[in-house]
Amino acid sequence: MQNSKNSIFLFLKGMAMGAADVVPGVSGGTIAFISGIYEELVSSIDGVNLGLLKVLKQEGFTSFWKKANGKFLLTLLSGIAVSVFSLANAISFLLKEQPILVWSFFFGLVLSSVFVIFKSISKVSLVGIGIGLLMTLVAYYITLLEPMTDGEASSMLFFFSGALAICAMILPGISGSFILVIIGSYEVVLEAVESFDIKSILLFISGAVLGILSFAKILKWLFTNFKDITLLALCGFILGSLNKVWPWKDVLEWRMDRHGEQVALIEKSVLPVNFEGEPKIALALIAASVGFILIFALERFANSKS
Repeated sequence: MQNSKNSIFLFLKGMAMGAADVVPGVSGGTIAFISGIYEELVSSIDGVNLGLLKVLKQEGFTSFWKKANGKFLLTLLSGIAVSVFSLANAISFLLKEQPILVWSFFFGLVLSSVFVIFKSISKVSLVGIGIGLLMTLVAYYITLLEPMTDGEASSMLFFFSGALAICAMILPGISGSFILVIIGSYEVVLEAVESFDIKSILLFISGAVLGILSFAKILKWLFTNFKDITLLALCGFILGSLNKVWPWKDVLEWRMDRHGEQVALIEKSVLPVNFEGEPKIALALIAASVGFILIFALERFANSKS
């Protein structure tokens, strides 16, 4: 009975992580940290290697499943998958119907994440500041590039997006979907999930598997040996990327999505007073404030748990 109860709670934690990673601003890794499963998650991912195949061959499936922490990973991933498929339609609808309010909320989330991450830095060095500033410039430059996608997204785009997004997902402070926004594939991937495009989804998952197996050890090593510098670089990257989630944009070029509807392809950030449509400044400020406060509330909850 206790095991069943634990599995249910773990599944719900997975759903919370999935919900976070659908939104370009909240990290699934942050949710994992808050809910007390982050260390087990990282250790389980780090333990997935070719040695498990040897265990499977010599000791059987039971030993393999136990060594891989299979029950934990399967339950958590199931919760994430259910949440992603459940929320894809809702997020897609809101982005089309209320883009200013949704992006304002995301902007507040992302901005507050920078403050939360910076607070966890123990020592600020000149090298760390330099790397942080460099990452700010790099990220801002990326937001000015033409999105790496069009109406007929390539197979490589889905594979590449999966590899990058999964790495961000296990990092507290930055979301996988935020990375998809930066490289211009967020809406395309969301459309694939919304329409159950099996081929595109499998390509995305394949990239995610390769990415997490390739980069998990590197990320763990960076945080173990250069934590403060890594966090400063992360802060710089997020600050430079804020241009991508700026709520007020003029569309310079459109594309047609798979439903035959017009979707913005190339956009330019503008001040609210220069926005072509209704800026909704008051509502946008409220939405941004809610997003900003939410991250600090999550951090406070995490501190109380620890």
